[in-house]
Amino acid sequence: MNIVVFGANGGTGRLLVRQALDAGHTVTAVTRHPDAFALDNTSVTDENLTVLATDVFDPNAVDTAVAGHDVVLSALGVPYGRKPITVYSAGVTNIIAAMKRHGIRRLVCVSSSATDPATRYHDTGGGFFFEKVLKPIITKTMGKELYADMLRMEHLVQQSDLDFTIVRPSGLFATPGVTAYVDGEIELPERYTSRADLAAFMLRLGEGDEYSRTSAAVATVSTHPRVIDLIRQEALGRS
Repeated sequence: MNIVVFGANGGTGRLLVRQALDAGHTVTAVTRHPDAFALDNTSVTDENLTVLATDVFDPNAVDTAVAGHDVVLSALGVPYGRKPITVYSAGVTNIIAAMKRHGIRRLVCVSSSATDPATRYHDTGGGFFFEKVLKPIITKTMGKELYADMLRMEHLVQQSDLDFTIVRPSGLFATPGVTAYVDGEIELPERYTSRADLAAFMLRLGEGDEYSRTSAAVATVSTHPRVIDLIRQEALGRS
């Protein structure tokens, strides 16, 4: 299968590319910074891999990236910020247009369990500090612009006629490998998702038609991050 991965140089994108190559797929890794692209902390040489310099704000570049592929996987992501964020909505607008031009049907894109105000507070098992202090700070202040644009992206995808799945993970963290993750339609009570599990779930969706034309949640249950580490890595952009 020919797969194109947008956001390939991000934390989830690199894992997704690695897993897709290991599964025997041909992969185009789309990134603004191809010179910095690496897997397993090493430079990449693989006959089934093409690393392509593409700005998702450029419709012509996105069209070139999408052409000739069977499946589009979007792991686009940016840090939290106070300024307006448009990379999700603008990127998916160009991706959808390119997919339609080239007759490609399957799209899997990453959003977040925090995008929709109607469901973001449904995981009520986190305790007072998590539910009443930490989550409101992240969703309404630090991540306000990011989640607003993710929600715009979701609406654009839902209005398309593609065979899409919108993946909604929760707080992202690192694990050494893929775990026995859980998944379900729309939402799950768990609060964390490892990037390896997210990548594995996205690849699984791209290889088939599960959760077609709906949203799906994925969560890690066997291990959890420390909350302080989650804040540093995701909210503050620190390793």
